[in-house]
Amino acid sequence: MNQKQKELNEVKIDGKIYVPKGTEKKQIQLANVEKGLTYCIVRTHSAGVFAGFWNRKIKGKEGTVYNSRRIWYWDGANSLSQLAMDGTLKPDKCKFAKVVPETDLKEVIEVIPCTTKAKTSIGGVSIWEQ
Repeated sequence: MNQKQKELNEVKIDGKIYVPKGTEKKQIQLANVEKGLTYCIVRTHSAGVFAGFWNRKIKGKEGTVYNSRRIWYWDGANSLSQLAMDGTLKPDKCKFAKVVPETDLKEVIEVIPCTTKAKTSIGGVSIWEQ
């Protein structure tokens, strides 16, 4: 496994490496799809907000986001724009779902490319489950 594939399948927190439970095999299969894609926050009209890998060349209102997390609630950033630039300052207050290998989205209304800092921050938020 090359270094880029490791970065897409692992999160490093306080020197420890975490791999999302149950997604290892699917994420490895998607690693080739992710080449050339940009980690973005994607907001839709009615499905909510997602953070994941997006093909920025897509025009129109439909597309697929890969290895994404649904952003149900965030704190520690005043807007999605700040979340995409800085990540969250309060990861323990956020409600982000587990990683989904791919999600087809309709009615996309906003796509914001994320910084490396934001991607790391989003990936470091614990999975919110009920």
